[in-house]
Amino acid sequence: MSIWFKNYTVEDLSKMCKNNMLEHIGIEFTEIGSDYLQAKMPVDNRTKQPAGLLHGGASVTLAETLGSVGAYLCVDPQKYTSVGIEINANHLRSVTEGFVYGKAKPVHIGRKSQVWEIKIHDDRNKLICISRITLAVVDKPL
Repeated sequence: MSIWFKNYTVEDLSKMCKNNMLEHIGIEFTEIGSDYLQAKMPVDNRTKQPAGLLHGGASVTLAETLGSVGAYLCVDPQKYTSVGIEINANHLRSVTEGFVYGKAKPVHIGRKSQVWEIKIHDDRNKLICISRITLAVVDKPL
């Protein structure tokens, strides 16, 4: 059984990446399962800090993208939207090249709030960051 409000595809998610920050830094959705979302992000000049490591803010951007989109896909988009109200991230390992891969799964899906956990791995499947985001589900303006 799926948690999504309707049947979404990776192609639907890819449309959300156009003409915004996601496109600029190269985030691409790769999979949508019955209760999770996955995306990848390059470790390159757009996402590295001056020391040549993946910037922690880039990891948080990937995590917030996955959690926020996941929350949005769980509600009726004609009536509600979701907005982030808190995010945290623990950076566990550095990355200097390749891609990082994020997977978001819900911890709680309520009528007024959602909590999502996002794990980010490198090309060797080593955990580099774990994040949690809390989102408010709010009525869409009329």
